[in-house]
Amino acid sequence: MCALKLISTAVPKVTDKTFKRKYIALGRIVTHWKDIMGEKMAAYAQPLKIHYRKPKKPGDKPEATLEIAASSAHASLLIMQKGLLLERINQIFGERWVSDIKFVHTPANNGEKPKKQTKPLTEDEKNSLSQMLEMVEDPAIRERLERMGASLFQDLKS
Repeated sequence: MCALKLISTAVPKVTDKTFKRKYIALGRIVTHWKDIMGEKMAAYAQPLKIHYRKPKKPGDKPEATLEIAASSAHASLLIMQKGLLLERINQIFGERWVSDIKFVHTPANNGEKPKKQTKPLTEDEKNSLSQMLEMVEDPAIRERLERMGASLFQDLKS
């Protein structure tokens, strides 16, 4: 039987080396994806990578290019909205460090996969998860960790 550990002790160990600046930035873009793309287009395009360019002169700000995967038809529509998308992205970060968007073409038949049926958490699982997260003060972080914990419990069930 597997002994459960507090998420608050496991997450820093996993994310410390993995999530450097660009992964945090990409995570923020993914988190705000529907705000950036709009409800309709968010389902048809996905953020892939962020490429950083070193500043040309010392003291200049670094710049980045965001790669977005979309079908050819959707990429054509998004190219016309490139300026608006850049404005929305940079509004989230508070500065203009994403300076360009590159569209990577993907097959159009990449439809969304149906979500698998999940069983709701038992009261014991809910209580256990709640106890693990009682030290987390930030409500947004707590909510995300609760969703992640619930997902982990559900994965253990299947």
